[in-house]
Amino acid sequence: MELKEAKKLSLELMETSKAAYLTTVDSDGYPITRAMFNLRNKEQFPEFSKFFAGLDNEFDIFISTNTSSTKHKHIQKNPKICVYYCDPEDFKGVMFGGEVEVIDDMDIKRKIWLDWWTRYYPEGLEDPDYLLLRLDPKTAEFYYRLQKVQFKPRKD
Repeated sequence: MELKEAKKLSLELMETSKAAYLTTVDSDGYPITRAMFNLRNKEQFPEFSKFFAGLDNEFDIFISTNTSSTKHKHIQKNPKICVYYCDPEDFKGVMFGGEVEVIDDMDIKRKIWLDWWTRYYPEGLEDPDYLLLRLDPKTAEFYYRLQKVQFKPRKD
């Protein structure tokens, strides 16, 4: 499989995967993986499609979570994470790795906000427990039909 095709299929997975699987490293050095909202999924979150289409790096990943969460505690000690998108029925997947950053910019946080999220952040958009993370991935591995393609996830 050619690199261009692997990147195209990776972007499609990012837009269709039901979940984004986030892996952090706990204080004992063990990986911890959990399913997160896939904010890039066009069917589940069409409100964010325009935002993601306008990114400088088409492979940037945003994750919303709570500042009080265990994953945030892990990230504070070790910002290296992995995010995995997949189509389990077709055994297709792409894994991205790198160091995550906390987004404090209220303009960006406003663009990645939905009113029904008050069930998680009762004080709304400015709830101190609303945490937005961004991964500008440094590595990527795409898997499909017994083929693996590694690439640098940057816009061509």
